[in-house]
Amino acid sequence: MTLFLVIVVVAVVVIVAVVVAVSTKRRGEARIEERRRTAQSNRDLARVAQLEADRQSAEAEERLAHAKREQLAAQQQQLQVVRQRTAADDLRTEADEIDPDS
Repeated sequence: MTLFLVIVVVAVVVIVAVVVAVSTKRRGEARIEERRRTAQSNRDLARVAQLEADRQSAEAEERLAHAKREQLAAQQQQLQVVRQRTAADDLRTEADEIDPDS
């Protein structure tokens, strides 16, 4: 009877130890899987943030190019104004030179 009781106690202890070991392993695997999901989520968020940064960069480059075109157009217009004023001054001077009443 005592031997039977010892065997039963040992069997119960072994069963409890196996259950605890399996449970601990499953919790560890669950933690690892949760960390994998978190890492993937962070990668996805980083990818979205990178795409948004790329979009904003492209938009800024487009604005810079547009501003450069506008600046060049304004400079060209200023040069044209200078030429027109010079031409007007030349015509006025020529008119003054050929006018017998001046």
